[in-house]
Amino acid sequence: MRENLDYLIESLYRGESPSAASLIALCTAVKTVLVEEANIVELHAPISLVGDVHGQFNDVLEIFRIAGVPPHTSFLFLGDYVDRGHYSVETIALLLALKARFPSRVTLLRGNHEARHVCQVYGFWAECCAKFGNGAVWGAVTDAFDFLPLAATIDNEIFCVHGGLSPSMHHLDQVRALVRFAEVPSAGIIADLLWSDPDQTEERTHRFDRSARGIGHIFGHEALHHFLAVNGLRHVVRAHQMCVDGYSLFYNDRLTSLWSAPHYMYRFNNVASVCRVDSTLTRHFDVFGPSPVRITPGQPLPDCEVPGSTASRALLRSSHILTAQMPSGLL
Repeated sequence: MRENLDYLIESLYRGESPSAASLIALCTAVKTVLVEEANIVELHAPISLVGDVHGQFNDVLEIFRIAGVPPHTSFLFLGDYVDRGHYSVETIALLLALKARFPSRVTLLRGNHEARHVCQVYGFWAECCAKFGNGAVWGAVTDAFDFLPLAATIDNEIFCVHGGLSPSMHHLDQVRALVRFAEVPSAGIIADLLWSDPDQTEERTHRFDRSARGIGHIFGHEALHHFLAVNGLRHVVRAHQMCVDGYSLFYNDRLTSLWSAPHYMYRFNNVASVCRVDSTLTRHFDVFGPSPVRITPGQPLPDCEVPGSTASRALLRSSHILTAQMPSGLL
């Protein structure tokens, strides 16, 4: 199986599209890995954090050029791997293959788009049908989504999640006790973890309001500080909302919003970032624009080399970092 995964990963790095059979087999394999993970995965620094990537395959490769490749770099992806972008199939195939091959070095959390009722509408279903002729791959991948963990902690001090907090969640043990192996519900702790947002104005005096999204909540600084104090945490890192500058800091640097899809939907004038958490738990933001190396999955990458392979050095040197190592200060 390891040899098959290595071949699949190398072919995806080269821009080759996976077959339906290989993707369905990959989903079966990765579920045996994911089922062993807790609802909240306990991780350790140093580690690189990645926000929404939304099917922007070229920019995922750019992330690996900037931050390194597994297993040499540990990664925590915060969800929203599919929809919006043109290459959700290749993106989720690469991330699932890396998870199956390097399970202790790659962690994939569930985002709100890793749900059938969302990714059937916003592009992934249509892309699967166009590339494979039916919905079999979509069904296999969305079944695997049910196995993704809900959150992570880094050295028991940084809480990482796709969306945000819940008025029904006071202690992390409540999350640990949940049964997650199902479609995302429309309300409750799981829905809030994947859908909630911080108050962008930072003016909210009470803890929670219903979200205009129709699912999840808006939470204020009082809710955040209460959650951190009760659970002995110092910071929250989440994704879920586009940040024009690649990341945003809230509530006196107690919460980070992270975004990793530059030129989002190929029309927004935003940059993206990767957050590197070092051994002292200091966060550094590598801010980058759209990948200068553009490939079309299904067409082999010409005159260029790929991250992770024995021929990777040239592409790794081609990274397009706009701003590197921007420390946010100790937590």
